[in-house]
Amino acid sequence: MARSFRPALRALAVAAIAIGPAQVAAAAPFLPHQALYELSLVKSRGSSPINSARGRILYNFTGSACEGYTSEFRQVSELDVGEGKVTLSDLRSTAWEDGSGKSYRFKIDSRMNDTDSNPVDGIAERTGDHITVKLKQPEAKTFTLDGSTVFPTEQIQRIIAAAREGKSLLELSVYDGSDNGEKVYNTLTVIGQPIHDDKTVSAPDPATASEQMKGLTRWPVTVSYYDSEAKKTEGEQTPIYAMSFELYENGVSRSLVLDYNDFVIAGALGKFDVKDAKDEKPCGH
Repeated sequence: MARSFRPALRALAVAAIAIGPAQVAAAAPFLPHQALYELSLVKSRGSSPINSARGRILYNFTGSACEGYTSEFRQVSELDVGEGKVTLSDLRSTAWEDGSGKSYRFKIDSRMNDTDSNPVDGIAERTGDHITVKLKQPEAKTFTLDGSTVFPTEQIQRIIAAAREGKSLLELSVYDGSDNGEKVYNTLTVIGQPIHDDKTVSAPDPATASEQMKGLTRWPVTVSYYDSEAKKTEGEQTPIYAMSFELYENGVSRSLVLDYNDFVIAGALGKFDVKDAKDEKPCGH
């Protein structure tokens, strides 16, 4: 369970990302901010039930389309797996992505209980019809990915673009440096009907109460992640994990739900601080 939990934690950074290239920002500028999510167990299923879960995620975003976007992510969580056993996890990641999705740098460090850290450090560059990934850790390695693969920023960009066009489904191959730095995920995104600002919120949070978020549209989104290397058998392939959230047109996410198949965790937005945004000028000026 611990191994499957780790890459899924990284996926939440994608859900929380408040970034996107200038093409998206033109309609609703993406918002530099800090968000704190409180984690709790929604339900447990399967042969190894989870008794309880708690934790926090702290997410920071800064940058612009010209200078690129930087995200910092920290998650500390505790899972009670029964029989007096508790799994403690600490995940930290920093990432920078070029505003046009051509370059992606990442550092990820994860710890489970008292084990040594598992650092991943690398850079991915898009050139022509392929992407070249150079890893420093866990071991020095260079390999290529198909050019149709997108980085997390472009993933969010395309989800928002598809939502604005009224599309309900979006399939993408995504590379975010998680697991051992070599994993590519096939994703299926399901986009619901837009939620307008005048709709009553059943569970208000600091985002829905923020003046900077007033008047913005958001969409209920579910992204399912599949192992791109897994052999397909008859019937539908089961996702490794899935995450649901409400995605604002300025990139902010609220009402997170992570489904790891054996258990489901909710991430409620407990604190939301908007950072001062610089007046963005055309690139090159």
